[in-house]
Amino acid sequence: MTHISTALYLGLLGASPYILIELFRFITPALYENEKKYSVQVAITVYLLFIIGMLMSYFILFPISFRFLGTYSVSGMVESNITLKSYIGTFTTLTLVMGLVFQLPVIAFFLGKLEVVSSEQLRQYRKYAFLVIMLVAAIITPPDLMTMVLVTIPLYLLYEVSIFVLKRMERRKS
Repeated sequence: MTHISTALYLGLLGASPYILIELFRFITPALYENEKKYSVQVAITVYLLFIIGMLMSYFILFPISFRFLGTYSVSGMVESNITLKSYIGTFTTLTLVMGLVFQLPVIAFFLGKLEVVSSEQLRQYRKYAFLVIMLVAAIITPPDLMTMVLVTIPLYLLYEVSIFVLKRMERRKS
């Protein structure tokens, strides 16, 4: 079953550009011209951020996390066994979550369009956002300080990018 699920995930990842193009071609006739322009930009941004998050997980986070989990021992009497199922499960979950977490600027963009948040609000609550980002990083990573820091840094940078995106959007509006 592990081989089948792994093949399915890799197949979806490999086919995702084609799937997105076909979805866009299906939805396009129902959109106005300005919506088409924004939807192409948003779709490309979402896809690129998702891929960047997955690549960060694959090349940086997962090797460190797996090394930590492989050497972690509660006691000398307790033997740590890593199965293929747990390996693939951890890898898939961490990679998917990182891809989703990297969508922060897109979420901020939509919340800004709905006038729920502004760049000034994000700037004002920067300290609290940093704490929330650290909390999210602690939840989605193994109990390892190095991995948590490696997740916190890009998430905070994405928060700053979100402020920049909202500020730019607000300037265009006025």
